[in-house]
Amino acid sequence: MKIWKIGLSLVLTLGLLGADHSFAVRKGGTFNWIAPYGSKIDTLDPNNSGDEQNGLVTMNIFRCLYRWNAAENKPQLELADAVDISPDGLVYTYSLKRNVKFHNGRQLTADDIIYTYNRIANPDNALSGTQNLVFIRGAMDVFEHKAKEVAGLKKIDDHKLEITLTSAIDPAFFLYSFPMSIVPKEEVERMDRPFSSNPVGCGPFKFVKWVKGSEVVLERFEDYYESGKPYLDKLVFKIMSSSAARDLSYRAKELDANLLYATQYAAYKKDPELSKNLVEVAEMFTRFVAFNPEWELADGRKPFSDVRVRQAFNYAINTDLIVKKYAKNKAYPAISFLAPTTPGYDPNGKRYEYNPEKAKALMKAAGYEKGFDLEIIGTGDSSYGTGVIEVAIPFLKKINISASALTLEGAAKYKRQGDRNFEAMICSFGSGPDGISALMLFHSTKAKKLPNVARYKNGEYDRTLDLAAETRDPEQRIAYVKKANEILQADAPIWFYNYNKAVIAHHPWVHGIQKVGIEHMFQDFTEVWVEATSPRANAK
Repeated sequence: MKIWKIGLSLVLTLGLLGADHSFAVRKGGTFNWIAPYGSKIDTLDPNNSGDEQNGLVTMNIFRCLYRWNAAENKPQLELADAVDISPDGLVYTYSLKRNVKFHNGRQLTADDIIYTYNRIANPDNALSGTQNLVFIRGAMDVFEHKAKEVAGLKKIDDHKLEITLTSAIDPAFFLYSFPMSIVPKEEVERMDRPFSSNPVGCGPFKFVKWVKGSEVVLERFEDYYESGKPYLDKLVFKIMSSSAARDLSYRAKELDANLLYATQYAAYKKDPELSKNLVEVAEMFTRFVAFNPEWELADGRKPFSDVRVRQAFNYAINTDLIVKKYAKNKAYPAISFLAPTTPGYDPNGKRYEYNPEKAKALMKAAGYEKGFDLEIIGTGDSSYGTGVIEVAIPFLKKINISASALTLEGAAKYKRQGDRNFEAMICSFGSGPDGISALMLFHSTKAKKLPNVARYKNGEYDRTLDLAAETRDPEQRIAYVKKANEILQADAPIWFYNYNKAVIAHHPWVHGIQKVGIEHMFQDFTEVWVEATSPRANAK
């Protein structure tokens, strides 16, 4: 059902096939939601954790300079009304909103943003968002203890902030995520109570209580700067790592919405009632097998240094069948690396279809008609672990690749990944929200956050991605990103498996759940409301 946000009292009357359907955006009620990614929450200080489990909660208490716009699938200005950009793209001058208040009643100013970013940059604090500041002039000096404050942050007046960059990139993609939330100095540095368990932000909901291991309760902040929002009186996060327990609670109507894993998804899709209210999105996470081109056989040959072998691997596996049967359709077969929700993804791109005869011909042409033994490492993760390899083994056997799966604990797997000690490896990496940053994973010299996991090296790919990073023209940037993604697809340094399909089920009384490609659980609860039929419609 489409939500029309045109006021709290205006009733919409829709004539559909002669029937009368009337509803209005309703204010009030409690929403029982979930924190499903673990058995606990560690901290409610947003700057001090990049963990999604913590971020689900803190993103509703705090706000960043930018916010992710799910409808437009990109970050947008949040705490500023406007930004002026210098001709060279290096200086951003923000005109901050004048009606933003922290939950303690104080108005937000430029000092709060400068304080927050300096707090994050200070290496003594060991906070999680430091990598998001590297593009600001002087941030590296703070990281390296050469300065105490970031030189590129300048207060013009209380409501005007200047940020100077080291290169002409779009800071929106770095400053929208919850670790970059703006915090008030006086609350962070209070001596009578820890900020990590008594958070004070400027978001739509204010903190009420945290029952460790059980729930976190938030309530509407009446002075929130978006008029009339949020609609809900209260937002309760139930800490529930068990998908079976969540399913039972949802069916009992104790939860208003639920995150589905593959087994639940298959069951919900078959149910005539539960299937009516599923919100699905291709998240910006790509699952793949990375090949090690430096791995040698006993005779000294390096099979994955040959593009024909890599392509044969892709043609040999019936990816659609594995997605359907093993993943229970809770995934989207991959075209190239970028996810469908990432700018630069080309829906018309050519996939590696299942073609075992073509795969055999490529193996023969490359001199590997007799095949070879191959060990593929991974964790036991059900979505992108060695279980996937087990179901792919019979397909690889048809082109004489005798594959075996080695399941490792996370730490052991990541060590071998970092040491490049593997023949092939199944994994999952973020493939958004900025296509350039995502594709840097395969840049031969400029991968920053993670090593070039497939040791991929292609000069044309590198140059194309560099051009994408250098141009300020949005259309040209996307064109370069698409080209780089096509080059990667053709060179096949990985087996392109799938993109995660994230699914949220909600009850019929719930409205405003959005498709959030960066992480489906990062719902903007300023948009969510419940009908009077909700069991908690009048609960406060």
